[in-house]
Amino acid sequence: MPKTSPRSTNSPATTAAAQRGPLATPAEVAAYLGVPVKTLYQWKYRGIGPNVHKVGRHLRYRWHEVDVWLNAQATYDLAV
Repeated sequence: MPKTSPRSTNSPATTAAAQRGPLATPAEVAAYLGVPVKTLYQWKYRGIGPNVHKVGRHLRYRWHEVDVWLNAQATYDLAV
């Protein structure tokens, strides 16, 4: 007899997870930002980079938080 999942596939948690998208690795974020992976680790150490989360022993980024951080970096006007 096939086992069925106790959770419904239409639950709000499942829908929210689908909207968030996957977590990004440091290599993916580095490629997106055009910086070396080592720079992301330095930013994490200094507390100045995008918000990072530890999943076990691995670092992961949420794409939304990377975009929010990137937008915050461009808050000043260069056309002065």
